Amino acid sequence: MNGLEPMTGEPLALDLLNTLPYAAEGPPVDHLADAAGLLRWLALEEERLPGAAGVREATADDLAAVRAVRADATLAVAAARRGERPPESALRGLNDAQLAAPSIRYAQWDGDAVVVTARRSGPPGQRVAAALAEEVAALLADPALARIRECEAEDCTMLFVPAHPRRRWCSAARCGNRARVARYYRRHKGEGPQAAGAPRPVRPPDPPRPPAV
Repeated sequence: MNGLEPMTGEPLALDLLNTLPYAAEGPPVDHLADAAGLLRWLALEEERLPGAAGVREATADDLAAVRAVRADATLAVAAARRGERPPESALRGLNDAQLAAPSIRYAQWDGDAVVVTARRSGPPGQRVAAALAEEVAALLADPALARIRECEAEDCTMLFVPAHPRRRWCSAARCGNRARVARYYRRHKGEGPQAAGAPRPVRPPDPPRPPAV
């Protein structure tokens, strides 16, 4: 994991958590550090994330709404993976995000029949945050939660749901190849880019949400 681009393709809730990977050294690379980063990530996810398609501008409030969901998701998913009750504040935050832009089944006549589509109201950031919060809530109640793994690379904290039980890396190209190179160096040089026994980074939670006003 080089931190240069977000990893996508996992359940959306995990893709959201993976926008803030932690490395063994140096500061984390936050892919949602600013509005421009949010727009880049939404462009990658727009085919799967309701409300993301067509978003070309993002305000500070939009960014804050999505980051707040990420903070709540980090706490809730980490607790649930440990078999613990997620913090009430995190669950409340996920629910509040959905209530801020509720989804309705919008019915309209297309000339031949009634067509029903899901729509949310509110600014783009609130709509996206609500859709993400819904995905996180669904993951928390999904048995697949127990299958979530963290990449085994020593400097990667990416999360994934393995389609195959032997999968060890977030990506074979992203971390698997580097792990093989590191093993080669250790075997032939006694040292390498990733020294044996180096501590793994720990995925800390996002900063706490500010109190509601």
